Amino acid sequence: MTRHRELFIGGADVPAAGGRVTEDVSPFTGELFATVAAGGPGDVAGAVAAADAAFPDWAAVPPAERRALLLRAADVLREREAEVVALMAGEVGGTAGWAGFNVWLGAENLREAAAAVTAPRGEVLAAQEPGALGLAVREPVGVVAAFVPWNAPVILGVRAVAAALAAGNTVVLKPSEEAPLACGYLIADVLRAAGLPDGVLNVVSNDPADAAEVAEALIAEPAVRAVNFTGSTPVGRLIGAHAARHLKPAVLELGGKNAIVVLADADLDYAVDAAVFGVFNNAGQICMSGDRVLVHESLAAEFTERFTARVAALPHGDPADPGTVIGPLVSARAARRVAALVADAAHRGATVLTGGGEPEGALHRATVLTGVTPEMELHHGEAFGPVCVLRAFPDDDAAVALANDTPHGLTCGILTENAGHGLAVARRVRTGIVHVNDQTVADEPQAPFGGVGASGYGRFGGQWGVEAFTTTRWITLAGRHAHFPF
Repeated sequence: MTRHRELFIGGADVPAAGGRVTEDVSPFTGELFATVAAGGPGDVAGAVAAADAAFPDWAAVPPAERRALLLRAADVLREREAEVVALMAGEVGGTAGWAGFNVWLGAENLREAAAAVTAPRGEVLAAQEPGALGLAVREPVGVVAAFVPWNAPVILGVRAVAAALAAGNTVVLKPSEEAPLACGYLIADVLRAAGLPDGVLNVVSNDPADAAEVAEALIAEPAVRAVNFTGSTPVGRLIGAHAARHLKPAVLELGGKNAIVVLADADLDYAVDAAVFGVFNNAGQICMSGDRVLVHESLAAEFTERFTARVAALPHGDPADPGTVIGPLVSARAARRVAALVADAAHRGATVLTGGGEPEGALHRATVLTGVTPEMELHHGEAFGPVCVLRAFPDDDAAVALANDTPHGLTCGILTENAGHGLAVARRVRTGIVHVNDQTVADEPQAPFGGVGASGYGRFGGQWGVEAFTTTRWITLAGRHAHFPF
């Protein structure tokens, strides 16, 4: 029996205006997985109204109660791991290992948000007038509009709401059309089970054809005070423009064109292991995935041989099979897009060392190329699939130049056995995140997460997440009557 979810507004499951629904299709089977209500601008207005009405009471909830609720939510999520593994396999083609990691890090994000509930929220300022007291106080902004992608649905669904809720805000969440259950309604269910009051979190799903209209309507709602978007750079530019038009602050965590740099002093076995994981985890559908593997020329031949052999042997297929490493992409359309990038590069002279070819539905084989040049689409755009490009470099200057040869700036991995050498190179790479002696894919809930350039702006994680969804007010308290000149 196909599952169905209505909109979640004001603590109730309600149909979309006119009873509209949209389909949620499994990428591996191509069959209908679920249906969800297809909300429109009127439903958005209702969700924002519910969030706005709930805001004063939620902001006034004692910190200890908010902390306890978020900690309960973390426990609830961990208890539902088996359900999440099945859900992610069916809805987005996620493998069991990836789904389990989503549950673990989602729960850790909730626990980190709980810890941040009582983080310092202000300062005492030096005042000009004798006996006066000046305060800089951070307070919740109000209603936050949250946009969540499909690729790490539980991690990013939790991250979209946890810090905002911890700070005392309410949220209207618009989940990806590709994964409305895993990155939207599941998150609401977990928090509802933990005791979240009605209206504090609301979820509005929509038909793909209505995505732009729904997003613009949500940002334009007067009660929405801040915008939180994780997704592709092209869509992020549109979201940022809408937010700027309405003078609303935004946190934008966008795509990457990330490099894994293998320096001459790297351990070759470790470098191969790290690069295989950093490129092909979740079939390369992670904003932090390594699109490019840059290898010192002294190691290039042996690295290429070992790396290509490992990639060619990666098991691919049914995401429900525990042995699968490369599951399907999110849709057959996404697989065709990746195949087109590889075909364009091959047609223009690149060499496909392994993989390539036509996809099987949403499945695309793990692929490694060399000889990719600037006239090829793959050189510039984020692959967001199981594809990477190998390239040799002669020295550190060349490695840094290649790593920085992109408008994106999310993350970088630098593999070396010399920490000082790695740190020196890391300081020259223009990214929001750098991992020395590790690959590109890493996330810790207490760390500042975000990029620069075309990878967006603002930071999630720890105190930075709380700061993103609070505003600073200046409050003074005079110790005596002031003297006025007229």
